[in-house]
Amino acid sequence: MKREDLQFLPISINVTNKRILLVGGGKVATHKGTIMARIVKEQVTVVAPEFTEEIRQLPFTFVTKEYEKSDLEGFFLVYVCTGNHELNAQIKVDAEELGILTSVCDSPFLCDFVSPAIHNEGHVTISVGTNGRDAFQSVSIRNQIATLIQEGKIII
Repeated sequence: MKREDLQFLPISINVTNKRILLVGGGKVATHKGTIMARIVKEQVTVVAPEFTEEIRQLPFTFVTKEYEKSDLEGFFLVYVCTGNHELNAQIKVDAEELGILTSVCDSPFLCDFVSPAIHNEGHVTISVGTNGRDAFQSVSIRNQIATLIQEGKIII
């Protein structure tokens, strides 16, 4: 299967009172966490042996430790951002065994879902995705839409 064969259904998932796990505490996890913090806060737990100072500023719960399969228990969604491809793949297998939807950052073939580029304006959320192919293109289009909203060319 090639990357262009991947198909992702664009949906919005209700995460109200649902627990979300972020595995990893480095640069990629910090980026993903920063995006998540715009929407979810208290229900996110981050597990990693080390954390960037930036991710520590987010309103999440932090558990300083190496990943273990038992860390997945009770979570609704999992984001995997460790930087260790073998560990990322193992976490995906572990989560799949427990029926937990998983996004493995930088590996769309291992993802049950991918995060689109989002823009929030009041109660409206606009998302742009590229089926896991080109995050930069998604961000560029999202930014163009945000500019149109800010300039009053799109009224929300």
